[in-house]
Amino acid sequence: MITALDLTGTKPRRLLNYVCGQWVEGTGKAAPLVHAVTGTQFAEASTGGIDFKRVVEYGRKVGGPKLRAMTFHQRALMMKAMAKHLMEKKDEFYRISAATGATKRDGWVDIEGGIGTLFAYSSRGRRDFPNETFHVEGPTEPLSKGGTFVGRHICVPLEGVAVHINAFNFPVWGMLEKLAPTILAGVPAIVKPASLTSYLTESVFVEMIASGLFPEGSIQLLCGSAGDLLDHLDEQCAVAFTGSAVTGQMLKVNKAILANNVRFNQEADSLNFSMLGPDAAPGTEEFHLFIKEVANEMTTKAGQKCTAIRRTFVPEGMLTDVMGALSKRLGGVKVGDPAVDGVRMGPLAGRPQVAEVQKSVDRIASVAERVFGTSDDFEVVGADATKGAFYPALLFYSKDPFDATEPHDVEAFGPVNTVMPYKSVDDAIDLARKGRGSLCGSLFTADDDVARKVILGTAAWHGRLLIGNRHSAKESTGHGSPLPHLVHGGPGRAGGGEEMGGVRGVLHYMQRTALQGHPSTLTRVVREYIVGADQKTGGSHPFTRYFEELEVGDTLITGKRTITLDDVEKFAALSGDVFYAHMNDEQATAHGVFEKRVAHGYFIVSAAAGLFVEPALGPVMANYGLENLRFTKPVYPGDTIHVRLTVKQKTAKETLPDGVPQGVVAWDVEVKNQDDEAVAIYTILTLVRRKEN
Repeated sequence: MITALDLTGTKPRRLLNYVCGQWVEGTGKAAPLVHAVTGTQFAEASTGGIDFKRVVEYGRKVGGPKLRAMTFHQRALMMKAMAKHLMEKKDEFYRISAATGATKRDGWVDIEGGIGTLFAYSSRGRRDFPNETFHVEGPTEPLSKGGTFVGRHICVPLEGVAVHINAFNFPVWGMLEKLAPTILAGVPAIVKPASLTSYLTESVFVEMIASGLFPEGSIQLLCGSAGDLLDHLDEQCAVAFTGSAVTGQMLKVNKAILANNVRFNQEADSLNFSMLGPDAAPGTEEFHLFIKEVANEMTTKAGQKCTAIRRTFVPEGMLTDVMGALSKRLGGVKVGDPAVDGVRMGPLAGRPQVAEVQKSVDRIASVAERVFGTSDDFEVVGADATKGAFYPALLFYSKDPFDATEPHDVEAFGPVNTVMPYKSVDDAIDLARKGRGSLCGSLFTADDDVARKVILGTAAWHGRLLIGNRHSAKESTGHGSPLPHLVHGGPGRAGGGEEMGGVRGVLHYMQRTALQGHPSTLTRVVREYIVGADQKTGGSHPFTRYFEELEVGDTLITGKRTITLDDVEKFAALSGDVFYAHMNDEQATAHGVFEKRVAHGYFIVSAAAGLFVEPALGPVMANYGLENLRFTKPVYPGDTIHVRLTVKQKTAKETLPDGVPQGVVAWDVEVKNQDDEAVAIYTILTLVRRKEN
């Protein structure tokens, strides 16, 4: 029985590690864990006595096979169930999050933002991946003239473990944004949170294990030192690290990682920028949005965000207005205990962070002028500033940003920002580049030409760029919000890695393998029809068969239909498409593309459907999509067409409560003329009823 954490410090508890299928208390010396608001120790963390080699082997041998036996859709539905379970327990997570110094808004980003990532990847898993244990990527690659030798790419799960080393600032989101693509890929994970806030990670992990939703061995937790964990990784393993660039560089040169080419993804803190466009003068909506966003990014999580704005670029003629507006807005931010009404910024995560931030601030202050705030004497609401890890918002001004390097080199990981003037957009772009690689940047402008210039000038140095203006403000997620759909990472100083990004994040944990062979062989391997593979004709019409009765390669060769001039004119009248190439012989030949009036391409698609559909009531419920349509040869009045319809791929769908069991069947369609030449090729998608209840 794992006891709940007593945040008052009355009964400090040692955190538990979940390894090899059981909760284990680390032995020996432990790291003290202290309440960020009160300074009271209420927990401690240790991994002493844990056999890290055994932990790696357990994930590899127990968790890996179970996850790989599941399809993408099964893993996705499992994550959806986990997300629902965690949402039901969020009140306890918020209670414990208070010890990190997080406000309710800060906690929402961390807790519900993290759970939201599970929901997002569950949806992507069912939409972008097959109901299969592997992923087929890209089109068929023709490798021979006769079509008997082709290539395909498949992606299969790595057969090792993924080690996730997370930062202290987002103990929930940091864990779940890495777990979501890893579990969806079918790879077991070992989670190593930063000790400073690992107690919040532990509370979420307890519920994940209690749910029983993930297969045994698929997730393990280490609250404390990673010891020699990395030494036991092999070529089938991966590491995802979030933290300081210095620590990341140290981990990357681990002997096992280098010798075994272990995949290493790094997301490091960076000197992100926000730029006010030259058009965004005081009084404009863009100016207001800019001031609001910069102040928000300085104070959310007390500036302890890897995406927080550290450098602010302003047209030199607007400096006074910007610094005055920012100072006014920051002056309205109350610092103190987040439990007190009106407090908008809590403490840093711990006293050690205060010392680290002050050290960086001293370096910035040596070359920049402080224009707002003081770290010597500031008001703290509802708490003792000498016991908690409080730090004020500080705004600096660098008069000569091209000469003073510290604001571009030194990151104070707290509510600290430096304003820098620029004379031209080119100057501003050069300033952005001086960060030597960042996770994100933002530009506030209503001038799309300025936006284009800045994006193309800074994209190579940034992982994500946001353009803010009045048109997107209502729905924009803001400068500092990494989203599951988009990559999170950046070049250079930011680590050179990528996390999330939808499908991209999943494929990081999979091996891409090129296959070469005959279309029939590869069709059998990947369970997706490849043109040139054997086809099975005969029997009942495919539209009369239930989902289970259809097989990849089942083919219908239709009867023929001759296209007439009357067909073309009636379709033009019905559709309203009276484009000259369909209506006038002389005009149709004007550009040398057609020999005479040509049939509408969409009429050919419609006529093809008329050839292959089965009109009677049957298992085919609906046609809901058409993909990759190409018209490869003109069809003229007098030409005769027929169709080859082949089952390309089958995907069973989740049956909703009171819903009809069904699956998606993708059909490969080829329309040919009287000379057996393809005139149109495409894929249609149909919903087909399943027999099973």
